[in-house]
Amino acid sequence: MSVLSPPSTTCTTGKLSFFVPPRNGERAYQTINVDPKTGERATNFEREEREVVIENLRGKEDTATLDTAGFQLVHRPAKHTAFTEDEAVKREYYPESVELIKELTGASRVVLFDHTIRRRRPGEIDDGPNKRQPVSQAHVDQTTASSIARVHRHVPEDATTLLQRRFQIINLWRPIAHPALDWPLTLCDYRSVDPKEDTVPIALVYPDHEGETLGVRYNPNQRWNYFRGVTPEEAILIKCFDSVQDGSVAVFTPHSGFQDPTTPEGTPPRESIELRALVFYD
Repeated sequence: MSVLSPPSTTCTTGKLSFFVPPRNGERAYQTINVDPKTGERATNFEREEREVVIENLRGKEDTATLDTAGFQLVHRPAKHTAFTEDEAVKREYYPESVELIKELTGASRVVLFDHTIRRRRPGEIDDGPNKRQPVSQAHVDQTTASSIARVHRHVPEDATTLLQRRFQIINLWRPIAHPALDWPLTLCDYRSVDPKEDTVPIALVYPDHEGETLGVRYNPNQRWNYFRGVTPEEAILIKCFDSVQDGSVAVFTPHSGFQDPTTPEGTPPRESIELRALVFYD
């Protein structure tokens, strides 16, 4: 029997791509370099497309927080709004984002280690580093191993001390120029995830090093959500890792872009920026 229910004012549907482990039991991997002809990265695993119900949490924003669901919507206009030059983003947007994350989490130290700007370009295949587009792959950016490695890589002088206390990796996602009605962001409530069964580590192979992300398997118990029409004056915090793993808080939230069938015709293509932050506590 189908788990889908028809779209309503509070729900829509979306087709998401889910992880299928390698048949031979090998460790899953994916290269970072994109084939310019196909727009694909080399992998040893497959994906399956599933249509899922996605609930709109507008009007119920307080039901999802970083510690309960693994994500949180906030209304915080940014002073930097251009997002056209990386150096300007780092010089102007990074500092205000550090202060925002500190304010919202109570963290004592925040270290931003990179950002990605996505601009959807219908009909284009190239998804190289400077032409990133929204994707519909359910994933989590970090594993426990890669999160610890991030601390050693980005704050090596203090890593030993910082790793003795609570730390997180949090993404700060914000639309650019106009509301993100086109290809919005969907997030899976951590309370509906079976971490052991639903997620599998994937080696992310760079030319000079290796990272690791979590692939997400389909599970009909997963509850996918979104906030319809997130504006540039709003932002979503996405928890990718939490060192507290005793069951008291959300550890991560799977997420993905998706094509919303209720998006009005003529809506401008989605543009967004996501910052990635190491978040430390005293």
